[in-house]
Amino acid sequence: MAGRIEDYALIGDMQTAALVCRDGTVDWLCLPRFDSHAIFAGLLGTEEHGFWRLGPAHASDAEPPRAARRSYRGDSLILESEWDTPRGTVRVTDFMPPRDGAPQLIRIVEGVSGRVPMRSTLRMRFSYGRVVPWVHKHEGRTVAVAGPDSVWFDTEAETYGKSLTTYADFTVAPGDRIAFTISWEPSHKEPPALPEPEQSLQATEDFWREWVEHCTYHGPYREAVVRSLITLKALTYAPTGGIVAAPTTSLPEDIGGVRNWDYRYTWLRDAAITLSSLLRTGYREEARAWREWLLRAVAGDPENLQIMYGIAGERELGEAELDWLPGYESSAPVRVGNGAAHQLQLDVYGEVTEALHLGHMTGLARNDYASLLQLKLIRYLERHWDEPDEGIWEVRGPRRHFVHSKVMAWVAVDRTIKLIESGDADGPLERWRELRDDIHRDVCEKGYDKERNTFTQSYGSKELDASLLLIPQMGFLPPDDKRVIGTIEAIQRELSTSDGFILRYPTEGDSEGVDGLPGDEGAFLACSFWMADDLAMIGRVDEARRLFEKLLALRNDLGLLAEEWDPRLKRQVGNFPQAFSHVPLIDTALRLTASGAYGG
Repeated sequence: MAGRIEDYALIGDMQTAALVCRDGTVDWLCLPRFDSHAIFAGLLGTEEHGFWRLGPAHASDAEPPRAARRSYRGDSLILESEWDTPRGTVRVTDFMPPRDGAPQLIRIVEGVSGRVPMRSTLRMRFSYGRVVPWVHKHEGRTVAVAGPDSVWFDTEAETYGKSLTTYADFTVAPGDRIAFTISWEPSHKEPPALPEPEQSLQATEDFWREWVEHCTYHGPYREAVVRSLITLKALTYAPTGGIVAAPTTSLPEDIGGVRNWDYRYTWLRDAAITLSSLLRTGYREEARAWREWLLRAVAGDPENLQIMYGIAGERELGEAELDWLPGYESSAPVRVGNGAAHQLQLDVYGEVTEALHLGHMTGLARNDYASLLQLKLIRYLERHWDEPDEGIWEVRGPRRHFVHSKVMAWVAVDRTIKLIESGDADGPLERWRELRDDIHRDVCEKGYDKERNTFTQSYGSKELDASLLLIPQMGFLPPDDKRVIGTIEAIQRELSTSDGFILRYPTEGDSEGVDGLPGDEGAFLACSFWMADDLAMIGRVDEARRLFEKLLALRNDLGLLAEEWDPRLKRQVGNFPQAFSHVPLIDTALRLTASGAYGG
């Protein structure tokens, strides 16, 4: 059985990523891209669906021993795990070098003390655990081939095959270093170059050290901010600038339930807010690359803007279920692709426009097509802003007039007016000022419950929604407006868990709720960070800081966050690690620092 979600570490090369458990097992790896088929899918099934364990040898009927200590090497994505055994101590260093050729996962075993018996157990299963590859020797190297894929396994250790699995048994003493590498190559091509593990390790460490040096944030909790920035960088697909929401699919929001989705794509919303965090901490190159990705993905057809695309800008992301995988802790179905790609989510126009606006305000080099795209998006909104949509949470129930969607439509118009006022674009200024006022008036009249002094999830509804917390952050109303304060306090009353974290919206257990799905879910971490932001904005800074520090305490030992926190099971749930959790962590740290919450 796979480990708890928070038991995993992330390693990656900015084109794909692997998850490594505390016991030294790689349970998830897609090659050669984030959205490729997994060769290790044990995370969503059993060991029969592929894994690679490297650690101290143990009895076959015993649980694999868990590392006594693990950490990233400095500010990098190089994982170091140490085991203390009766015979001594051993360290395993796991990393994926930024790619210059074939993708590689490298694992270096180092003896620290004593003589420790070790075992590598490599079970490759292609196509998400469905296909057993042909494993054979080629010029002294081990290669696994199935269809278009080949994976090459290189090590100095003696290997042998048994039960469709490749093993290596060896012993390490102090000073011993034994490397293991897998490399992917299309099966019709020549073998990849022999790996150079030590040189690759140094190059990987140099890459991350130099990248982190560009960070301009030096306030409190810098360690948490930097680790989140590294995680966001790891979720960026370097060849195109696209940013995945998470490197996994179908890690459940509700353990044992059906709320299991594929997040290995680029949501415009998630990518836009990721970009805003990167821009505000000194990373303009990533912002420029994403803007170029956006312009290619949208192309000349902004009226058919999708809410998500593939990492290279692909539009077709058809959803399917993998019925041979039982799912993480029996959370089925396992889905690949995402049927929400063609939903109407009007808020996306606001997030994209806000990201373009922030790039403009922070000195990103002017791009005339980006400005033209922004104008085209507003012309589309002019005709469609007053329609119902599926909203930020991608409901699979009927469309509604979601308040957050209308607010973000207002943001899109407002930021475009500012672009025109700056002289960097031409447009019907007076007409769009009237449009901005019309949207604002419509939201305040139809999305506000005067009796309860709160905005509501959608026009005419009584339900609340944590996305309403973004109203003051987007500048739709000032923080001291009584309607804003009333909304914040209503969400605290009605959407807080017993430990003070925030749910997205009410769910209905076994009945279908507003999102069209049965089951409940955990507290949505982004919403909890939004609450901390709002509390700081309305002057309740100490309360904001306490909530922020409680959220930081939910991170795993490596500083990583999934999408949600299950307050009943006291564990992380949802896809992991999640950009939509790490972005608001950064934003809240910046806001609290600016507010003087730490005496700054």
